[in-house]
Amino acid sequence: MILNNKSVAVAGVACLLAARLLAQAPQAMPVASPANDTARLLAGLLPSADSALVELAQDRAWQQHAKFFDTAWANLERNQLVKVRAWAKTQVPDAFAAKGTVFYMFSGPDFLYADTFFPQARTYVLCGIEPIGPLPDAVRLAPHELGSELRALRDSLDSVLSFSFFITKEMKTDLRNHSLSGTLPLLYIFLARSGKTLCDVSYVSLDANGVLTARQDATRSATSPAPGVRISFVAEGSNTPRTLYYFSTDISDAGLRQSGFLKFCQTLAPANSCVKSASYLMHESGFSTIRGFLLENTRTLVQDDSGIPCAYFTPDAWQMRVFGSYPGPIPLFRNYRQPLLAEYYRTTHPPPLDFGIGYRHHAGESTLMVATHKPHHKPAVPPRALPVEEPPPQAVAVPVGATTSAARP
Repeated sequence: MILNNKSVAVAGVACLLAARLLAQAPQAMPVASPANDTARLLAGLLPSADSALVELAQDRAWQQHAKFFDTAWANLERNQLVKVRAWAKTQVPDAFAAKGTVFYMFSGPDFLYADTFFPQARTYVLCGIEPIGPLPDAVRLAPHELGSELRALRDSLDSVLSFSFFITKEMKTDLRNHSLSGTLPLLYIFLARSGKTLCDVSYVSLDANGVLTARQDATRSATSPAPGVRISFVAEGSNTPRTLYYFSTDISDAGLRQSGFLKFCQTLAPANSCVKSASYLMHESGFSTIRGFLLENTRTLVQDDSGIPCAYFTPDAWQMRVFGSYPGPIPLFRNYRQPLLAEYYRTTHPPPLDFGIGYRHHAGESTLMVATHKPHHKPAVPPRALPVEEPPPQAVAVPVGATTSAARP
């Protein structure tokens, strides 16, 4: 057959269109795991019609649980999350849209705020000292246990729904001595209520070199200093696989010397990070390693004043912006007041926040800081532990056009 130039051009266009259609063809949707039905049930949402959990959803205790969550979540979304989401989309748009990794140290099971600040991330790494617990199995609950177990879950979530943070001491009590115990049920609830579909849940452990191993026997590691859980999920309207890791581990300097947690995190760096309600631990010399890791491996850090002291964000490496107000720490943490940060707020006249977050959880009282690593900056020396008697560097990055008086000791 003889082809003229016109027929060749038409054939070329057809091939190009066919290739483009193939490239745009939807990928196979990941299959929801049985854990997804459990997550929905615990979150007060109906499981799938063919699930063995459907019968539990007929129980009056579950229906009361579902009614509580419908109301509590609607209030949380309207009064808090929609405002946090709008703030993040406007004030940290690159991090808000980033598809990389998020580090949320000292988080406990608070996936909720990691997802709200950074909703497009493909990998989330959370950690805390709270135990992981067994894989939630609502099918095994006796009928008389359902009401008390669901009530215990609501009690565990009360502070984060009301104040935006978990109270660690109370959570340790709430997460024990129940059939649905540990952080996993809370992670399930946050994922389900955030519109996520769970595809796989597995225990993992880290060796001293940070090498992650999945435990095929569905049991938790009794020996790893950083036992963890890996949850694969997809967001509503998406078929892109995402991963949430939660590690139950001590990230003090002493604890990190015994585990490969930071070596594992290094394989996922650089990342965007958030820190809130962190008990001011990174103000202490005993947490200098995790502080240095975040300074070295974070692109954009969103934190309240309980995170890294502002003096560590030197103007050669960081652009600092602040929002809300700085009334100082609550009385429990009054020794961690930062005069440098107070002066910074006084002289830069930061924009207000229309939501509350952190220990100062009332709107109008909250402190929020955004530190963005300057492009192409490499620290002259790696972050190191500061001796107790050595003060942190007395400098802070100042926004363009702001007075520089806040940068002085």
